[in-house]
Amino acid sequence: MPPGGEDGGPGRNRGSRDAEDGPHGGATDTVREPGDEDEFVFRDDARGSETGSRAGEDPLDVRGEDPLEVNGGIDRDGTEGEDAGPIRWLLRGEGAGATFLREFLGSVLVVLVVGMLLFAISGVWPPMVAVKSGSMEPHMVKGDLVFVMEEQRFAPEASVEGTGIVTHETGSETGYRRFGGAGDVIIYRKNGDPDVTPIIHRARFWVSGGENWYDRANESFVDGESCEAISNCPAPHSGFITKGDDNERYDQVSGISEPVRPGWIKGTAEFRIPWLGHVRLELSGLVVGG
Repeated sequence: MPPGGEDGGPGRNRGSRDAEDGPHGGATDTVREPGDEDEFVFRDDARGSETGSRAGEDPLDVRGEDPLEVNGGIDRDGTEGEDAGPIRWLLRGEGAGATFLREFLGSVLVVLVVGMLLFAISGVWPPMVAVKSGSMEPHMVKGDLVFVMEEQRFAPEASVEGTGIVTHETGSETGYRRFGGAGDVIIYRKNGDPDVTPIIHRARFWVSGGENWYDRANESFVDGESCEAISNCPAPHSGFITKGDDNERYDQVSGISEPVRPGWIKGTAEFRIPWLGHVRLELSGLVVGG
């Protein structure tokens, strides 16, 4: 058979194909010159486009870029692409804004976790209150941060039955002491009003409704010579007679509150952190006075 015959033998022209072989009715040529080992060219005459790549490179990566690192996200230099989402920017961004926001949110998360842990232990919200007056000096001072426990938890045997509170009167007999004195220091709503600042004072003794408690009182803490001469005597209802350690009168004598009903009590003070409460003194619901 002669060279270059119709059967496409060895003598066939390497640089040409019949026009009808192209998928679009055009010709698709592959041109490769002898000795040119580093380059090859794809030409699609029907589309009029041409791409090229050196041997060993991905022909799809025509721009010399990693296709996974374009169109947003993290660029090669470690910066955020213009299309990076807010979550990726927050978690991986290296700018000052992203760093500040991560640190701020991390601090908030730590505070929330600690707060929930303290709440689980104390059973009271908020579990920490700030002292805003000096009525409990020297055992508590303005600016102390106090941890509060629900009074029924771990109630001492010496507590008034059903209340979980040990009074100064009973504590003096049993040796039960808190914050430098006998008996529990309680946090309560004066007259049960939820809209006023809670009081943090010591429970002095328990009275029953209608009781004449004048003879049980320390005469130094009353301002009259008989029950009829002082406020809340006889007792209008059962409750605790209370007093700030640095105050001159019982709360019930000075008009701060009627005898404190158990339902008015938010909890008992357990320990204090000096001065840390200053940052919270102006926040409603987080301060106590008296």
